[in-house]
Amino acid sequence: MSLFRTLATARRVLRQLGHDRRTIALLLLVPCALLALLRWVFDADPRTFDSVGAALLGIFPLVTMFLVTSIATLRERTSGTLERLLAMPLGKADLILGYALAFGLLAVVQAALATGVAIGALGLDIAGSPWLLLLVALLDALLGTALGLFVSAFAASEFQAVRFMPAVIFPQLLLCGLFTPRERMQPVLEAVSHALPMSYAVDGMTRVLRESAVTGAFVRDAAVVAGCALLVLLLGAATLPRRTR
Repeated sequence: MSLFRTLATARRVLRQLGHDRRTIALLLLVPCALLALLRWVFDADPRTFDSVGAALLGIFPLVTMFLVTSIATLRERTSGTLERLLAMPLGKADLILGYALAFGLLAVVQAALATGVAIGALGLDIAGSPWLLLLVALLDALLGTALGLFVSAFAASEFQAVRFMPAVIFPQLLLCGLFTPRERMQPVLEAVSHALPMSYAVDGMTRVLRESAVTGAFVRDAAVVAGCALLVLLLGAATLPRRTR
């Protein structure tokens, strides 16, 4: 692995994304628009927005980064770009980390913008520090990036990449505790939810909403999300095909 090659890959991806205004709009504006829509839906009950909005502040970046990363990576693979790059002195780890760095920088902007809009413009009321909310939102976006890079290796077309969303994202969305507390679920589903990273993302956001101090449980939740993102990135580097199918 080479730092120079990793940074060169990240610069190339960022230049390409800079010419794709629709992707930039999807990444930066859609989460903010969805949060605003949710705030207006619960206009008569701001407390409900506080409880649900904090959780969705972590879910929206994860979902959008998953979609954009998986499709953008697959597009380069199906066009032969990745195959030509891997024919050069460029390792899989250099490629994956370069993509992760590029999309990670966008994730920082996305998480900061969504957090600022939720707290400043929409009046999200939290007991903890806004910086902790931003931290969890950023970790969620990085996790979405890692998942997108990972599943792109198993898809043969952009349509197939989108079809991975019901298999990878929807089960986590249903079992993360957003709709009902996980301890009230059927015991088997509760056990499954403990193995899904989105559950810890929602738990981390909920702790910032309700607790003013940094607790050991919050540190655990953040560490699990970060660890899952790192693990998925390593799996993505290991499973990235060198040839286009």
